[in-house]
Amino acid sequence: MCEKLLIVDDEPGIVDMMAAYFAPQYRVLTARSGREALEKAGEGPDLILLDINMPGLDGLTVCKTIRASVACPILFLTARIASADKIAGFQAGADDYIVKPFDLDELGARVAAHLRRERRRQSGRAVRFFAELAVDYGARTVAVRGQPVPLTRREFDILALLSLSPGQVFDRERIYESVWGIDGEGSSGAVMEHVRKIRAKLAAHTLHSYIDTVWGCGYRWNG
Repeated sequence: MCEKLLIVDDEPGIVDMMAAYFAPQYRVLTARSGREALEKAGEGPDLILLDINMPGLDGLTVCKTIRASVACPILFLTARIASADKIAGFQAGADDYIVKPFDLDELGARVAAHLRRERRRQSGRAVRFFAELAVDYGARTVAVRGQPVPLTRREFDILALLSLSPGQVFDRERIYESVWGIDGEGSSGAVMEHVRKIRAKLAAHTLHSYIDTVWGCGYRWNG
Protein backbone atom coordinates (compact mmCIF):
# COMPACT_ATOMS: atom_id res chain seq x y z
CA MET A 1 0.00 0.00 0.00
CA CYS A 2 1.40 3.40 -0.98
CA GLU A 3 2.26 5.49 2.06
CA LYS A 4 0.64 8.88 2.41
CA LEU A 5 2.46 12.18 2.95
CA LEU A 6 0.86 15.45 4.01
CA ILE A 7 2.81 18.53 2.87
CA VAL A 8 1.88 21.81 4.58
CA ASP A 9 3.32 25.17 3.53
CA ASP A 10 1.80 28.55 2.71
CA GLU A 11 4.19 29.01 -0.23
CA PRO A 12 2.59 27.34 -3.31
CA GLY A 13 5.94 26.98 -5.07
CA ILE A 14 7.43 24.97 -2.23
CA VAL A 15 4.33 22.78 -1.95
CA ASP A 16 4.31 22.09 -5.70
CA MET A 17 8.05 21.33 -5.72
CA MET A 18 7.83 18.82 -2.88
CA ALA A 19 4.62 17.28 -4.20
CA ALA A 20 6.23 16.68 -7.60
CA TYR A 21 9.32 15.17 -5.96
CA PHE A 22 7.43 12.75 -3.70
CA ALA A 23 4.51 11.88 -6.01
CA PRO A 24 6.28 9.01 -7.84
CA GLN A 25 6.80 7.13 -4.56
CA TYR A 26 4.03 8.23 -2.20
CA ARG A 27 0.44 9.37 -2.19
CA VAL A 28 0.69 13.11 -1.59
CA LEU A 29 -1.80 15.35 0.24
CA THR A 30 -1.20 19.10 0.37
CA ALA A 31 -2.37 22.00 2.52
CA ARG A 32 -1.54 25.70 2.27
CA SER A 33 -2.69 26.85 5.71
CA GLY A 34 -2.83 25.64 9.27
CA ARG A 35 -6.59 25.22 9.19
CA GLU A 36 -6.43 23.17 6.00
CA ALA A 37 -3.68 21.07 7.61
CA LEU A 38 -5.99 20.23 10.53
CA GLU A 39 -8.60 19.00 8.05
CA LYS A 40 -6.16 16.94 5.99
CA ALA A 41 -4.62 15.40 9.11
CA GLY A 42 -7.91 13.58 9.55
CA GLU A 43 -7.18 11.59 6.38
CA GLY A 44 -4.56 9.51 8.17
CA PRO A 45 -1.19 10.55 6.70
CA ASP A 46 1.80 8.32 7.41
CA LEU A 47 4.10 11.35 7.70
CA ILE A 48 3.60 15.13 7.82
CA LEU A 49 5.98 17.78 6.45
CA LEU A 50 4.91 20.94 8.26
CA ASP A 51 6.07 24.53 7.79
CA ILE A 52 6.30 26.56 11.00
CA ASN A 53 5.92 30.11 9.67
CA MET A 54 2.37 30.34 8.37
CA PRO A 55 -0.19 33.12 8.82
CA GLY A 56 -3.09 32.34 11.12
CA LEU A 57 -2.43 28.95 12.69
CA ASP A 58 1.31 28.41 12.58
CA GLY A 59 3.02 25.04 12.45
CA LEU A 60 3.69 24.87 16.19
CA THR A 61 -0.01 25.35 16.94
CA VAL A 62 -1.01 22.78 14.33
CA CYS A 63 1.46 20.24 15.71
CA LYS A 64 0.30 20.70 19.30
CA THR A 65 -3.34 20.43 18.20
CA ILE A 66 -3.00 17.19 16.27
CA ARG A 67 -0.25 15.43 18.22
CA ALA A 68 -2.60 13.92 20.80
CA SER A 69 -4.51 12.08 18.08
CA VAL A 70 -1.94 11.73 15.27
CA ALA A 71 0.89 9.29 15.90
CA CYS A 72 2.71 9.59 12.58
CA PRO A 73 6.11 11.36 12.30
CA ILE A 74 5.93 15.15 11.94
CA LEU A 75 8.89 16.89 10.30
CA PHE A 76 9.12 20.68 10.64
CA LEU A 77 10.30 22.72 7.67
CA THR A 78 11.42 26.21 8.60
CA ALA A 79 13.93 29.01 8.10
CA ARG A 80 14.30 29.39 11.89
CA ILE A 81 17.73 28.20 12.95
CA ALA A 82 18.03 29.32 16.60
CA SER A 83 18.34 26.52 19.17
CA ALA A 84 15.35 27.92 21.08
CA ASP A 85 13.19 27.57 17.97
CA LYS A 86 14.31 23.98 17.48
CA ILE A 87 13.59 23.13 21.10
CA ALA A 88 10.12 24.68 20.81
CA GLY A 89 9.50 22.52 17.76
CA PHE A 90 10.50 19.28 19.47
CA GLN A 91 8.49 20.19 22.56
CA ALA A 92 5.46 20.76 20.35
CA GLY A 93 5.72 17.14 19.23
CA ALA A 94 7.88 17.22 16.12
CA ASP A 95 10.14 14.27 15.24
CA ASP A 96 12.63 16.11 13.05
CA TYR A 97 13.59 19.66 12.14
CA ILE A 98 14.69 20.57 8.61
CA VAL A 99 16.03 24.05 7.91
CA LYS A 100 15.21 25.89 4.68
CA PRO A 101 16.67 25.95 2.12
CA PHE A 102 17.04 22.18 2.05
CA ASP A 103 18.28 19.61 -0.44
CA LEU A 104 15.37 17.58 -1.82
CA ASP A 105 17.35 14.36 -1.90
CA GLU A 106 18.35 14.78 1.76
CA LEU A 107 14.73 15.53 2.64
CA GLY A 108 13.66 12.43 0.73
CA ALA A 109 16.20 10.32 2.62
CA ARG A 110 14.96 11.62 5.97
CA VAL A 111 11.34 10.94 5.03
CA ALA A 112 12.24 7.39 3.96
CA ALA A 113 14.19 6.83 7.19
CA HIS A 114 11.26 7.93 9.37
CA LEU A 115 8.84 5.75 7.43
CA ARG A 116 11.15 2.73 7.74
CA ARG A 117 11.27 3.31 11.47
CA GLU A 118 7.48 3.36 11.59
CA ARG A 119 7.23 0.13 9.60
CA ARG A 120 9.63 -1.57 12.02
CA ARG A 121 7.53 -0.44 14.95
CA GLN A 122 4.33 -1.71 13.41
CA SER A 123 5.68 -5.05 12.20
CA GLY A 124 5.08 -8.09 14.34
CA ARG A 125 1.92 -7.25 16.28
CA ALA A 126 2.42 -8.22 19.92
CA VAL A 127 0.16 -7.82 22.94
CA ARG A 128 1.20 -8.09 26.58
CA PHE A 129 -1.09 -8.21 29.59
CA PHE A 130 -0.17 -6.76 32.97
CA ALA A 131 -3.02 -7.74 35.28
CA GLU A 132 -5.90 -5.52 34.16
CA LEU A 133 -3.81 -3.55 31.65
CA ALA A 134 -3.21 -4.62 28.03
CA VAL A 135 -0.56 -3.11 25.76
CA ASP A 136 -0.84 -3.75 22.01
CA TYR A 137 2.57 -2.81 20.65
CA GLY A 138 1.57 -3.30 17.03
CA ALA A 139 -1.56 -1.17 17.20
CA ARG A 140 0.11 1.18 19.72
CA THR A 141 -2.87 1.06 22.07
CA VAL A 142 -3.32 0.68 25.82
CA ALA A 143 -6.47 -0.47 27.58
CA VAL A 144 -7.48 -1.14 31.18
CA ARG A 145 -10.23 -3.74 31.54
CA GLY A 146 -11.07 -3.12 27.89
CA GLN A 147 -11.32 0.66 28.29
CA PRO A 148 -8.93 2.54 25.96
CA VAL A 149 -6.36 4.83 27.57
CA PRO A 150 -5.51 7.59 25.05
CA LEU A 151 -1.77 8.22 24.94
CA THR A 152 0.21 10.54 22.72
CA ARG A 153 2.94 9.13 20.50
CA ARG A 154 5.75 9.81 22.94
CA GLU A 155 3.72 8.76 25.98
CA PHE A 156 3.14 5.38 24.33
CA ASP A 157 6.83 5.11 23.35
CA ILE A 158 7.86 5.64 26.98
CA LEU A 159 5.29 3.15 28.27
CA ALA A 160 6.38 0.60 25.64
CA LEU A 161 10.07 1.04 26.48
CA LEU A 162 9.46 0.44 30.18
CA SER A 163 6.87 -2.32 29.86
CA LEU A 164 8.98 -4.38 27.45
CA SER A 165 11.63 -4.67 30.20
CA PRO A 166 9.71 -5.08 33.49
CA GLY A 167 11.83 -4.46 36.57
CA GLN A 168 14.65 -2.78 34.66
CA VAL A 169 15.51 0.74 35.76
CA PHE A 170 15.80 3.36 33.00
CA ASP A 171 17.31 6.74 33.79
CA ARG A 172 15.79 9.85 32.23
CA GLU A 173 18.66 10.35 29.80
CA ARG A 174 18.30 6.84 28.41
CA ILE A 175 14.54 7.23 28.04
CA TYR A 176 15.02 10.58 26.31
CA GLU A 177 17.55 9.21 23.83
CA SER A 178 15.37 6.16 23.09
CA VAL A 179 12.17 8.15 22.51
CA TRP A 180 13.35 11.53 21.19
CA GLY A 181 16.50 10.24 19.50
CA ILE A 182 20.14 10.84 20.23
CA ASP A 183 20.03 14.11 18.27
CA GLY A 184 17.02 15.46 20.16
CA GLU A 185 17.58 19.04 21.25
CA GLY A 186 15.15 19.19 24.13
CA SER A 187 15.78 18.24 27.76
CA SER A 188 15.52 14.97 29.65
CA GLY A 189 13.27 16.96 31.97
CA ALA A 190 10.55 16.39 29.36
CA VAL A 191 10.58 12.73 30.40
CA MET A 192 9.31 13.66 33.88
CA GLU A 193 6.37 15.58 32.42
CA HIS A 194 5.46 12.74 30.05
CA VAL A 195 5.65 10.16 32.84
CA ARG A 196 3.42 12.38 34.98
CA LYS A 197 0.83 12.48 32.20
CA ILE A 198 1.00 8.72 31.64
CA ARG A 199 0.42 8.10 35.34
CA ALA A 200 -2.50 10.50 35.42
CA LYS A 201 -4.16 8.84 32.44
CA LEU A 202 -3.70 5.35 33.89
CA ALA A 203 -4.90 6.52 37.31
CA ALA A 204 -8.23 7.46 35.75
CA HIS A 205 -8.79 3.73 35.11
CA THR A 206 -6.85 1.82 37.75
CA LEU A 207 -5.44 2.20 41.26
CA HIS A 208 -2.34 0.19 40.38
CA SER A 209 0.82 2.23 39.80
CA TYR A 210 2.53 0.71 36.76
CA ILE A 211 5.49 3.09 36.68
CA ASP A 212 7.66 3.27 39.80
CA THR A 213 10.11 6.06 40.50
CA VAL A 214 13.49 4.77 41.62
CA TRP A 215 14.79 7.84 43.41
CA GLY A 216 18.12 9.05 42.12
CA CYS A 217 18.05 6.50 39.29
CA GLY A 218 14.97 6.78 37.06
CA TYR A 219 11.84 4.76 36.34
CA ARG A 220 10.88 1.07 36.43
CA TRP A 221 7.85 -0.81 35.11
CA ASN A 222 5.79 -2.43 37.85
CA GLY A 223 3.58 -4.89 36.01
